[in-house]
Amino acid sequence: MTAKRSVKDLVSAMTLEEKAGLCSGLDFWHTKGIERLGIPSVMLTDGPHGLRKQKASGDHLGLFDSVPATCFPSAAGVASSWDRELIERMGRALGEECQAENVAVLLGPGANIKRSPLCGRNFEYFSEDPYLSSEMAAHHIIGVQSQGVGTSLKHFAANNQEHRRMTSDSIVDERTLREIYLASFEGAVKKAQPWTVMCSYNQVNGRFASENEFLLTDILKEEWGHVGFVVSDWGAVNERADGLAAGLELEMPSSNGEGDRKIVDAVKSGRLPEAKLDEAVERILTVIFRAADNRKPDTAYDSEAHHRLAREVARESMVLLKNEGELLPLPKAGRIAVIGALAKQPRYQGGGSSHIKPTKLEDISEELAKSAGAAAEIVFSQGYDLNSDAADPRLTEEAVRTAREASAVILFAGLPERCESEGFDRTHLNIPDNQTKLIQAIAAVQSNLVVVLSNGAPVEMPWLGSARAVLEAYLGGQALGGAIADLLFGDANPCGKLAETFPMRLSDNPSHLFFPGEGDRVEYREGMFVGYRYYEKKNLRPLFPFGYGLSYTTFEYSGLTVNVPEIADTDTLQVTVKVENTGKRAGKEIVQLYVRDIESSVIRPDKELKGFAKVSLEPGEVRTVTFELDKRSFAYYDVAVHDWRVETGEFEILLGKSSQDIVLRETVKVRSTASVHKIFTRNTTIGDLMADEQGAVAIRELLKHLPFAAASGEEDGSSEMMGAIMKYMPLRGLAAFGGGAFTEEQLNKLLKQLNG
Repeated sequence: MTAKRSVKDLVSAMTLEEKAGLCSGLDFWHTKGIERLGIPSVMLTDGPHGLRKQKASGDHLGLFDSVPATCFPSAAGVASSWDRELIERMGRALGEECQAENVAVLLGPGANIKRSPLCGRNFEYFSEDPYLSSEMAAHHIIGVQSQGVGTSLKHFAANNQEHRRMTSDSIVDERTLREIYLASFEGAVKKAQPWTVMCSYNQVNGRFASENEFLLTDILKEEWGHVGFVVSDWGAVNERADGLAAGLELEMPSSNGEGDRKIVDAVKSGRLPEAKLDEAVERILTVIFRAADNRKPDTAYDSEAHHRLAREVARESMVLLKNEGELLPLPKAGRIAVIGALAKQPRYQGGGSSHIKPTKLEDISEELAKSAGAAAEIVFSQGYDLNSDAADPRLTEEAVRTAREASAVILFAGLPERCESEGFDRTHLNIPDNQTKLIQAIAAVQSNLVVVLSNGAPVEMPWLGSARAVLEAYLGGQALGGAIADLLFGDANPCGKLAETFPMRLSDNPSHLFFPGEGDRVEYREGMFVGYRYYEKKNLRPLFPFGYGLSYTTFEYSGLTVNVPEIADTDTLQVTVKVENTGKRAGKEIVQLYVRDIESSVIRPDKELKGFAKVSLEPGEVRTVTFELDKRSFAYYDVAVHDWRVETGEFEILLGKSSQDIVLRETVKVRSTASVHKIFTRNTTIGDLMADEQGAVAIRELLKHLPFAAASGEEDGSSEMMGAIMKYMPLRGLAAFGGGAFTEEQLNKLLKQLNG
């Protein structure tokens, strides 16, 4: 039933009411089936870091129980692994579990950009950078769909806050939308072809995403070539017939017949062409039968193997932020104090629709004891109350006493679920005050202090100077305990790097003045300067930069080469660099490639990530890493021609260990092959003419005959001054100030000559 002809035959055999009915859900999680035509009902259910198959039918917020499934780390952590192959393996495991539970489509991954660290759902999104985000999303999709299970890339598009998320209007200029917010989805769609794409709740530039034809049809379907269907976020539909006309095929959950009736009425009245409905039904049927054809009813997965994979993913995702005096790894001896309620009630996943019931959950203290071995003694103290921000003197005193008697302290801090979740945004970047005060109290009696953070997004760290070591564990999934233990005691080497910038303070964030907007109007006034693009351009030092992360070993880069010194924008450039492990431990390094346009006629960031690779190296081992750059690596989005454009000129290729730690650079010239026909007018400036090859010849000749331009002498510096003044003088100014030497008639003749 999957052949294109068969799907068309089915559509032609349906009544109008059946076709309309297929475009909305049967209930909360299932599509409708049509028994007489052999069309099955299939299940869509929440992800993306684990399967959340509800035992009850009408729940999207995690209120009811769900079947046990492997809870992998959330996207904020997974992206910090920068590991395409690893996230693909995680995706395959998720696909297996979906097959075992007869789930056709897993709702995820989330590719929205982290515009502000306050967004309550940032734990579910990958990065502030569209290239890293799209690469992580693509390989997640490839992994899941390799098992015959679909994905739903979400939330399309410009859904970057939870505040008023169902009505807010994201006002974004076209270039920013293309370069940042859509690019995060574009690479994933083109590379991995998710079976479905989920539209977001919000409006984008005045139209709800659910009925935004520019997004759903012009860009997603026609420009990017998406062949699956668009599903609404649950409850995101505004006007159903308008949505279908714009490219929204499936409404979820069931509208209890209301959406179906609106579609039928719109077709009968002529407002909606029936051919548009037929196309939507064809897309839905194609995916339904793809899922049915790939169904593996006898699938059983190895939950222990998946748990071990979850531990590996968590280990690769955690980021060592500080290690003063090489305090870590800790010796497997002595009296080690584990302090903090989060060690016993771990924050291992985000709150809301992605809440997983894990197949098992590791006890952090037990895992630390296993890793430390018999020569070490592990003691625990609660330290603070998770349900309060206020310090408890009794708990503080007990924790201080425990810390004083220990050889080292591992203090667990972070954000309780009450502080960040789907459905609301944070209002500040602080951890609870009782945790901050506890860190400072412990540091006063114990210098060997390690802080382990459990949080889904950046936090401010006024206490950073009190801790000798800090491990960002993010939301590490069900195996976070073992992963943390592996890293703290040196059974594994930290290798994660931040996929987002940690600001010194909230007010440093580029969206700070405009987040979360006024009423429903959210203006993205910072433009393309999101995350590190802003901090680099502003020369503003963050707490920890994008791409940052420490290791127990050291790495050196050398031998940066490009295969040719000059390319056309239709060519590709090969970049190679050698990476050596110069330390005494095996480790993994994430090599980051950034591109900088040295001179541009438009505003551009100082550098942009265009490549990365994670390499594993034994001590003393050297490996060559190769990158391939294409037109998009050098291009910006030109709103005048509605396309990607490269300006002829020199670009720097920057290789670094983070966005701020650039260790090697090389220059290459890129030549544009685009035929850009410039139109010159009476308001074209002399400087703009000088930048054009034909225009420069004409204007130089003209200036020779203008008294006020030729009269400036060289001896007193007036020539340089006159040049600066005239650079931005429009051509009509030459007629006004030319004293009759350059007339309006001559101006019109010049323009005719220049414009051909």
